[in-house]
Amino acid sequence: MHFLRRLIGRENPSAQTEIQDGSGSSSERPRMDVGWVTDAGKVRDHNEDAALVITAAHDARQAHPPFGLLVLADGMGGHRAGEVASSLAARVAAHHITRRSYLPSLLGPEQDARRPALTEVLIDAVQAANQTVSEEVPGSGTTLICALVLETQAYIAHVGDSRAYVITEDGMKQITHDHSIVDRLVDTGQLTPEEAAEHPQKNVLYRAIGQGGALDVDTHVHKVGAGDYLLLCSDGLWGLVSETTMVDLIREAPSLQEACRQLVTAANDAGGSDNITAILWRSPLG
Repeated sequence: MHFLRRLIGRENPSAQTEIQDGSGSSSERPRMDVGWVTDAGKVRDHNEDAALVITAAHDARQAHPPFGLLVLADGMGGHRAGEVASSLAARVAAHHITRRSYLPSLLGPEQDARRPALTEVLIDAVQAANQTVSEEVPGSGTTLICALVLETQAYIAHVGDSRAYVITEDGMKQITHDHSIVDRLVDTGQLTPEEAAEHPQKNVLYRAIGQGGALDVDTHVHKVGAGDYLLLCSDGLWGLVSETTMVDLIREAPSLQEACRQLVTAANDAGGSDNITAILWRSPLG
């Protein structure tokens, strides 16, 4: 098996891993189509976002579908503590998820059958990240969103206001629900969505990684239609770029990587007031 891992330095605490298993024959299976970019923006002097992407594909004789893990964390805290928290949370969650969801499948169907439910794995991973950040980086915090994608199925767990969207022929739909104070006020009818977008406390969270104690984790299981997109992004993107613009950029870009670059550029053109991260996956065409 060929194993390639690239780790980015502290200024860009991200990782991408690709695993391929092949015998050199002509059998092929499509690779998972993923792009990602993270950027400090125009105002912040360093990047407290972290992106971690892992993909794995077997040859056509294997029964397992291509595996993808997309993780995004948006850190909070002074003196670069947010940068440390986001990187640590992403790495702890990814380690937990791969160890309990993907690695058993390499040992065959019997071990794979003993694997816990994927939503349970994701919840445990987010809670493990919360505990680790609380202990090792006290006083910091971070959002965390993890998406485990298998074929056309996306299993998502999240805490905070980093978002997951699905983009279809009909447009863009937000899958996740922000854990922010203003979003709660919208839910209770005390603010309109338009008022929330301009509210001075729109980025204040009531739930985040690193707060310690028990943590409620939201989960979603979403079937992404053939050729549709799944976008994970931090508030540095969705807070500055309209959904209409995001959809247009994604659909018109020649590749997912170029789409992510253009999304980040659009956020910077709109002021770049925060760190910006976009991770984009496209469901197989079948």
